[in-house]
Amino acid sequence: MEVRVGIGYDIHKLESGKKLIIGGVEIPSEKGFLAHSDGDIFFHALTDALLGAIGYADIGELFPDSNPEYKNKPSEYFLFYAKKLVDDKKYKISNIDGVIIIEKPKLLPYRRQIIQNTARILGISEDRIFIKAKTNEKLDSIGKQEAASCYVVVLLTKTED
Repeated sequence: MEVRVGIGYDIHKLESGKKLIIGGVEIPSEKGFLAHSDGDIFFHALTDALLGAIGYADIGELFPDSNPEYKNKPSEYFLFYAKKLVDDKKYKISNIDGVIIIEKPKLLPYRRQIIQNTARILGISEDRIFIKAKTNEKLDSIGKQEAASCYVVVLLTKTED
């Protein structure tokens, strides 16, 4: 059986008055992501992990922030595109493991909803996805609530032809 591993990373500044969208879920917060699209760090990192696992490209190549077509685009669009490429190459998602690093708000109350939404978009079962939320213990730009970041690892397996 052929397996592939991909890793993705994303970071965005936080700014007052912006929406905080993680995993396609709008989370009540005083600050949200400053970004060209909706800034969804989880979906951006997951998209990059999927693209990297199949050796295709990265999110910045496919959806550059210099292109006005992607202005305010929901990150679900990028993720769905990456999933189609994975399917076209005859891989399936075995599992997704993500770490979201944000000082506030606490994400535990939203984790189930983020997992459900991700599973729906990717057409996989929820038990193939896990997300951990961490703080940065008040250190650096993340700890000072100036930014948030995310790491995602995916495992793909080749499907039978």
